[in-house]
Amino acid sequence: MSLSPQFLDELRARVTLSTLIGRSVKLVKAGREFKACCPFHNEKSPSFYVNDDKGFYHCFGCGAHGDAIRFLTEAKGLTFIDAVKELAQGAGMEVPAPDPRAAQRNEMQAGLHDVMAAAASWFQEQLGGIAGAEARAYLQRRGIDERLVKKFGIGFAPDSRGKLRTALKSFGDAKLIETGLLILVEDKEPYDRFRGRVMIPIQDQRGRVIAFGGRILDKGEPKYLNSPDTPLFDKGRTLFNIERASAASRKANRVIAVEGYMDVIALAKAGIDEAVAANGTALTEAQLERMWRMTEIPLLCFDGDKAGQKAAVRAAQRALPMIAPGRTLRFALLPGGQDPDDLVKSGGVRAVEQVLDEAISLDELLWRAEYEAQPLSTPEARAGLRKRLGDLAGSIQDRDVRELYQAEFRRRFDELFGSAQRRPFERNFQPFQPRQQRRPGQPWKPEPLPPSRAAHAVNKSGVNPMVTRAVMAGLLRFPALFSSHMEAIGQLQLGDERLDRLRAEAFEAGFSGGPLEKEGLETILAEAGLGAVVEELKATNALAFSFLRGNADPDRAMRDLSAAIEAMAARPLLDAALREATERLGMAADDAGLEEQRRLLAAREAADRALTDLALGEDGGGA
Repeated sequence: MSLSPQFLDELRARVTLSTLIGRSVKLVKAGREFKACCPFHNEKSPSFYVNDDKGFYHCFGCGAHGDAIRFLTEAKGLTFIDAVKELAQGAGMEVPAPDPRAAQRNEMQAGLHDVMAAAASWFQEQLGGIAGAEARAYLQRRGIDERLVKKFGIGFAPDSRGKLRTALKSFGDAKLIETGLLILVEDKEPYDRFRGRVMIPIQDQRGRVIAFGGRILDKGEPKYLNSPDTPLFDKGRTLFNIERASAASRKANRVIAVEGYMDVIALAKAGIDEAVAANGTALTEAQLERMWRMTEIPLLCFDGDKAGQKAAVRAAQRALPMIAPGRTLRFALLPGGQDPDDLVKSGGVRAVEQVLDEAISLDELLWRAEYEAQPLSTPEARAGLRKRLGDLAGSIQDRDVRELYQAEFRRRFDELFGSAQRRPFERNFQPFQPRQQRRPGQPWKPEPLPPSRAAHAVNKSGVNPMVTRAVMAGLLRFPALFSSHMEAIGQLQLGDERLDRLRAEAFEAGFSGGPLEKEGLETILAEAGLGAVVEELKATNALAFSFLRGNADPDRAMRDLSAAIEAMAARPLLDAALREATERLGMAADDAGLEEQRRLLAAREAADRALTDLALGEDGGGA
């Protein structure tokens, strides 16, 4: 909808900003202005000012600034057009309709809102009447007192097929059917959808009732019955409690997604108002987007049973393609078999906060779920785990985040199934004798290979520490490679805690957005307490790598540095593959296995030779 500047200026002029903000913030007169503690961040001394003459608010603490429309979008989480409509309604102005059809649709929806408001009032009356005694007893057993009943507008639908229809007959069956309050079956009279249930209103961000969730009192299915999709209600785009959580999340700087309506109410009982819930379905992409508009890292808190764990994994997999720098999820894992209501009853708000404080990251949840999915006692099962993790990381649309997830999953996998686990085989590993050199019946016996030229630069267990330091020194001279070769550099086994820290600081600096420059990186590393390491690396000159020589051609130096990084990253992977091949041959030798071992030996020798040539300055001639 396009609104003219003249209309918006007139709307702002008619709104008294202090009156609008004063509905939710305690304002104190300060000369010609008003002041208060800022609603957008926690503070003890007032730094938030409202100026009616100029029509804006400003916080000198956090920088929040805006007009009446901005306040509603920021404080209540309304969309721009919803904020305009709310202000226009209070100011006695009519929002221009873009065309006759839109005007007709708006008029129809306004009528449906009246129907839902009347239904909510009727359900509340039934809860307080004689018919609501059983429902009141149920709420009391659940620990839902009168304050919570009023806060959430809870009501009761009698176990009758026509009482609601009769009570709201003035609206006509058509509107009751369109709002989902009546069910229409061919050749039969419409009848009430909700019967014998505690009724929980679902509201939009403006606080208008748009649907209901009904919880059955006795045993039966479904336990919860929700309104169908209607012109007012899109269950895949709406979050229960969004109207209260939007404002609360600004102060708490978080939003918590739980499984159901009663979980939200339980957390409200503990004083946690920033909770929302899906409407009887798994979290959708649209609902995740709404939460991300409220905070960068929503907390998902699902029940501790198997169903809750599966729901958490489904939400994680659904969110994965949409995550980006500074935009992800965390997961609070409830104790086995418990839901938020159980936690509140057993330990109060302290127990809830402890669980929330221990929330795990998105990558940790996915790793645990895949690792525990099946036994990993066979190579095939481990290969399956690696493939599943690769597929998950590959679904991330943001390239930088995708590459980091791939590196993180690979690191975790290698820690469990890589070189550390295979060291017992490494001590005894030597290549097999060629089959034609073994006499019939002669048992296999390992025979050491003669030392190769590459062994002078690369030792048996991996890359020589001098080569490692030389490459890290080269990266200080050409820091742009930290970004372009992030995955390979992340795989390097540096063998030095200080070099690990340097690599991590360089990666973090590269995430800031701009290209890494030599001087800028050195400054960042010095501020991180790594200045001495930088100076040591800059003094590295024991090997003849082109990227260590000041007179080398920069293009050649960068090519050589890239080749050295790739060779170093490949070396431990080849070692691991060789150990696996050797282990298999020890159990059952065959020609295919011997050929695979020879191929891997040749590949490892080639990687070692490449590093040696580069270290001796023999790749492509002098500088």
